[in-house]
Amino acid sequence: MSTTPLHRKVKELIIERLQLEGVSPEDIEDGAPLFGDGLGLDSIDALELVIGIEKTFGVRIQDEEVGAKAFASVDALVAFLKEKGVTLGA
Repeated sequence: MSTTPLHRKVKELIIERLQLEGVSPEDIEDGAPLFGDGLGLDSIDALELVIGIEKTFGVRIQDEEVGAKAFASVDALVAFLKEKGVTLGA
């Protein structure tokens, strides 16, 4: 998946909400896992991202199963948002 304005917005949200100092959107790979070996996020980070997604995009993440799938990677999160009707202009 190519990087789109929505990819960039999601990466900026991750950096801003989690206060990742010294990390730029270009440092986050679209397909890399957000948790574990990838970006190394944990469950507290996941909660912060859920709140950020709701505030920024107006999309609720219904439960843990949906969240686990949506937060697999930036690509997965973008696909989830698009599924919910979120778009950003090119």
